[in-house]
Amino acid sequence: MSIEPESSQLGTKQHWDDVYKLELENFDDNGNEGEVWFGEESVEKMIDWVVENIPSSEPSTILEVGSGNGTLLFTLLEAGYNAATLSGIDYSADAVKLATNIASTRNADEIHFSACDFLNDNPPLLSHMDQSSPLACWDLLLDKGTYDAIALGEKDEQRRSPAYQYPQRAARLLKDGGFFLITSCNFTEDELKASFVTPDTGFIYHSRIKHRSFSFGGISGSVVSSVAFKKVAPTKE
Repeated sequence: MSIEPESSQLGTKQHWDDVYKLELENFDDNGNEGEVWFGEESVEKMIDWVVENIPSSEPSTILEVGSGNGTLLFTLLEAGYNAATLSGIDYSADAVKLATNIASTRNADEIHFSACDFLNDNPPLLSHMDQSSPLACWDLLLDKGTYDAIALGEKDEQRRSPAYQYPQRAARLLKDGGFFLITSCNFTEDELKASFVTPDTGFIYHSRIKHRSFSFGGISGSVVSSVAFKKVAPTKE
């Protein structure tokens, strides 16, 4: 069973609005693109996983949940993925502005960035996607720290953070056979499996990304955990 962290300022929209307001000002003033959450090595490992499992030669649609300054999507573009198939959402309008401004300096204007509250709104579809339904239409969802931040939000009367809604919200957006790749610093691999592999999501465990480990008190672990899940079609009775 996953043990949720206590609520904190890091789980509020105001915090991230303040962070990205400052990062947007810094970019406009001196070209600083802002922090790479979990470091460049984590980004590279996630890109390697995507390249191995969803080749750029396939016309796959990719959505990053909580795209921030867009680093992960820009790196996918550099790895050969079509910008027109890449989309990023963030609930901070200044994060979207920052990513959009950076895109204009990287010849990446076709990457679609939009403001969207993942827990309450459906992400906008790309222009070439079937517009009849916003559900079950993405091939890959990516998350690098967003689930962590949501889990730090204010708890409800049942002591649940807003993150309890996340697994089903993610699953409903993916096509059958689609993938969800998440990197977390607050949850272990086993905790992520417990939250995401449930009858309600249709997710099954697919694979993990190996990160540098540490040992303390006879126990080994990693600073971050990256786990991939695959959505399977319901079994017909």
